Amino acid sequence: MDIFVNLINAAVLAGAPLLFGTIGEILTEKSGNLNLGVEGLMFMGAISGLAGVYFVEAAVGELSSALIVMTLAIVCSFVFGCIGSAIYGFLTITLRANQNVTGLTLTIFGIGFANFFGAVFSSANASNYMVISSAAKLAFANAPILPFLARWGESSQFWFYVNKLFFSYNFLVYFGVILAVLMALFFNRSRIGLNLRAVGENPATADAAGIAVNRYKYLATIIGGGICGIGGMYISMVTAQGVWIYNCVGGRGWIAVALVIFATWSPARAILGGIIFGGLTILRLYVPMGIPIEIYDIFPYLATILVLIFTSIRQTREHAMPKQCGFNYFREER
Repeated sequence: MDIFVNLINAAVLAGAPLLFGTIGEILTEKSGNLNLGVEGLMFMGAISGLAGVYFVEAAVGELSSALIVMTLAIVCSFVFGCIGSAIYGFLTITLRANQNVTGLTLTIFGIGFANFFGAVFSSANASNYMVISSAAKLAFANAPILPFLARWGESSQFWFYVNKLFFSYNFLVYFGVILAVLMALFFNRSRIGLNLRAVGENPATADAAGIAVNRYKYLATIIGGGICGIGGMYISMVTAQGVWIYNCVGGRGWIAVALVIFATWSPARAILGGIIFGGLTILRLYVPMGIPIEIYDIFPYLATILVLIFTSIRQTREHAMPKQCGFNYFREER
């Protein structure tokens, strides 16, 4: 039982950056834009979130306020994710460039951008590492949000499991879950959300109904990219513990793109997908099978391939991709 509980706990932590990348891409695709640059956006968020805290500490000294550290990291990563997706939006919405090629180019750019500046900032430090202070790291550490459950867990195995499974994560995990739930309500319960879905399904009809198609596309694409950037910041701040590691995102952006299909474009189902795929990435640490580590490393990508196959076979109209996703809209052609 302990192994199972620890596995679920680790799967939630490992799946949090995937959740951010997935819901960010869902928001983008609901507007009809297929952004394959999630990997690049997560890289940009990873380096900008870490660098934002690092340089502020270098300027004013160690930051002891967790709220300031968290706000700074989120804002920096979100802004740079927005900048990257704004470039994508300008090329595909205004200039009507090919969405697939533009997204792949954004991935290459984001990876190069993050690794280059990560190396430059690290080499400027005497230790050859870009690392934030111990006090700043504590802002992203896992901590029980209900301390009384932690105390009860010392004498009761049941409450120990409850606390471990639901109330012992860092704030970004809860932020991601809340964001996914709010986004699901936004798509299904708000007029703006319904308008956005109309833009993704049939932009010409939405345009004829008086909906500002390009405005919706730009906003959804830019905000979605910013959310992907927060997912990258999670990796550099939580997974890498506030130290810049070369190529730290390591393909999670591509898994997030596949998770969009697994979740059938539903932010709520993306929570489950993030936990499942997060568990696959850390499975080797909890379920030894006597096989090489490299075999464990391919499990998430093998599952990604299987998801793409099965969802394409069993795809229903209700759970299908937005009809105009991947196609540029030109008003004069309607």
